Amino acid sequence: MLVRDVTVGDRRGWAVRVVDRRIAWLGPAAAAPADGHVVAGEGALLTPAFVDAHVHATATGLALTGLDLHSSSSLRDAVTAVADHAAAAPSGIVLGTGWDETGWPEGRALTRHDLDAVVGDRPAYLARVDVHSAAVSTALLDRVPGVAALPGFAPDGQLRLDAHHAVRRAAYGAVDPGQRRAAQRAALEAAAALGIGTVHEMAGPEVSGVDDLAGLLALAGEQPGPRVVGYWGELAERGGLDVVRELGLAGAGGDLFCDGAFGSHTAALSAPYDDRPGTAGALRFDTGQLVEHVRACTAAGVQAGFHVIGDAAVGQVLSAVGAVVEELGPDAVRACRHRLEHVEMADGAAIDRMRRWGMVASVQPAFDAAWGGGGGMYVERLGAARTAGCNPFGAFADAGVALALGSDAPVTPLDPWGGVHAAVDHRTPGAGMRPCDAFDAATRGGWHAVRAGHRDGSLAVGAPADLALWATTEPLSAVLAARATPSCRLLLVAGEPRPPSPSGRHRGRVPEELR
Repeated sequence: MLVRDVTVGDRRGWAVRVVDRRIAWLGPAAAAPADGHVVAGEGALLTPAFVDAHVHATATGLALTGLDLHSSSSLRDAVTAVADHAAAAPSGIVLGTGWDETGWPEGRALTRHDLDAVVGDRPAYLARVDVHSAAVSTALLDRVPGVAALPGFAPDGQLRLDAHHAVRRAAYGAVDPGQRRAAQRAALEAAAALGIGTVHEMAGPEVSGVDDLAGLLALAGEQPGPRVVGYWGELAERGGLDVVRELGLAGAGGDLFCDGAFGSHTAALSAPYDDRPGTAGALRFDTGQLVEHVRACTAAGVQAGFHVIGDAAVGQVLSAVGAVVEELGPDAVRACRHRLEHVEMADGAAIDRMRRWGMVASVQPAFDAAWGGGGGMYVERLGAARTAGCNPFGAFADAGVALALGSDAPVTPLDPWGGVHAAVDHRTPGAGMRPCDAFDAATRGGWHAVRAGHRDGSLAVGAPADLALWATTEPLSAVLAARATPSCRLLLVAGEPRPPSPSGRHRGRVPEELR
């Protein structure tokens, strides 16, 4: 039931009045209108709900409900986990994610021979932690004719580039509708439990199909929050804009893969990898294709977005945007708020161009927390000098580039407070954000990234009533200073309370007066 008339109060004696999905009044609780429902804060902190600006919901749900290899500390551990999972679910495709060989004592990654030994003739797809390469079984390879001729194929079943994309499509295509819907529901439940009111779903033909995205949007419309904002990562020349119009999406892009990832040596660099000097990754499109995509999106008033991690990919996309600026003018480009996803290697010139053209940096602070610093994967792949310039959150903020924080789940877990704290505590001294700026990027920044109004995502009259009550007696400034992660007592999305999940993942409780 939609709560059309409710006042929510917090521990500091302030209250927010919600009428017809939006904030209608805010001020001292003692002065709040007396009619309608009143939810007392009872010691809780009231804030805007979080926005996770980069999510893959089905894959996240499958990781939550299936085989999660993030904690595997060795090749042996990973293989044992696969064997146990396969035995517990003796039919269907084996799906898993999260393995990372960089710290394994065996000094190598999973191969199809490892998988075949424990899954037999069953198809199996195990994504590396960055989800830009995978180990797959022989049975799955046999389902993808011609895969051996694609770039990135390896006989040992460690796939990258186009071979990986083709096999991933086959793997997720094997998930039945019931399993897919259960996974999507699990992802949305997990997000709600963490105070996330909105997720930006980064779909596309190389990530998940149109049916997957349409099903997720339908599911989100059937239940109270979190809302799902959809993106489709496909070039306009291949029909990407048609999908955007058909489904009413926010943009033609997001995970439009212009390159890969550092961990899989597929992010496109201007100089070779330190630990693999024979490659500098790869660009996946000609610059002319990107110019045409930006032109078509800008002319249609549609937001474009691009997956760019390496500096060569960032430079290529900005060159394409610059060409359209020259052709259609800066105002037309700024009006679209084109997005760069991840944008992990951006120098001062790139940051300045993004600021001048009104672009959004959609970033994942958990990447730096997991792989930055002196002994992390970034240093292994890029060397210390290049690593120091990665994920320049503070430089973006100081330059006035709009920032939106996300998780890229399941690459890193849904964890909005953790993302805020990681953005502040950058592994490179001086590269982090100020605490309030980071919180703003995790709330209002996600609304700005979908071209919403300037007040949306904040506690302001007229803003959508996406609110979270947190189980803490501290004000927001103290929570940020202490790097605390309070649990969510109540989530409202568009004025509607999110009920507890049947699985018990939701740590909050809907007050009886709202039921």
